[in-house]
Amino acid sequence: MGPSGVSFVRLFVGAATLGFFRVARKPVARSAWPAIALVGVLWFAFPLSMFPFAEQRVSSALTGMLNAAVPLFTAIVATLIAGRVPERRVIAGLAIGLMGAGLMARPTIHQGHSSVVGVWLILAAVVSYGFALNLARPLQQQHGALPVVLRAQTVAVMLTAPLGVRDVLAAHWTPASFFSLLMLGVFGTGIAFVLLATAAGRVGATRASSAAFLIPPVALLLGVLVRGEYVAMLSIIGSAVCVAGAWLMRGLKTGSEGQANSFRPSALVDQKCES
Repeated sequence: MGPSGVSFVRLFVGAATLGFFRVARKPVARSAWPAIALVGVLWFAFPLSMFPFAEQRVSSALTGMLNAAVPLFTAIVATLIAGRVPERRVIAGLAIGLMGAGLMARPTIHQGHSSVVGVWLILAAVVSYGFALNLARPLQQQHGALPVVLRAQTVAVMLTAPLGVRDVLAAHWTPASFFSLLMLGVFGTGIAFVLLATAAGRVGATRASSAAFLIPPVALLLGVLVRGEYVAMLSIIGSAVCVAGAWLMRGLKTGSEGQANSFRPSALVDQKCES
């Protein structure tokens, strides 16, 4: 299946999965729709379209390393929005997690064909995630994760449909590819993003994004158990370092970190009214 078809199918299956939950279908204020639509673009339609194209040009090792930069860009966006630097433990967790991702990718960085275009596509998707997480946090707090993510994914399905349907019709299906996309849609697109949105609302966007540090170690483990891939000792050490970075960023939001991860568009209006 073509790249656009992968994006469309996973989003369609993810939205369909969330639609089975009654709470996901509860009404949402009309005033929230512009922000939800923006989340649909920045968190789903754009980045999930970039990754399939990038994977044709970039090695999986490099992809895993770049994905681990999601917490970094999330923290940067949160800091720019609130004008406050995250607490030291968060900064330390970011540094450790990124170092671990680099260690994991180092032994196999040259495996497969990697291009500058592929790297830029992944970086664009990662930056988009950084903005989306900060935008999704106040929406989740006001309306709940399920209603917000369902509507955002519905927007993304409509945006990816023109190219996605074409790729679906031209695809050559096999049982393995069908069930792989099904699992990616149900768990990796539907349920996973609801859990991440819930975490962002409860502990802040930066801390919630630290889950990205777990992507490289999990991919490494599955590569060994499922695909029988060889893993260098340096990658194993890097995997442990990644987990350590995520662990260091754990915990509930406190003080400036919680505020730095809040992006409430109406805050500026409130300040003007008070003045």
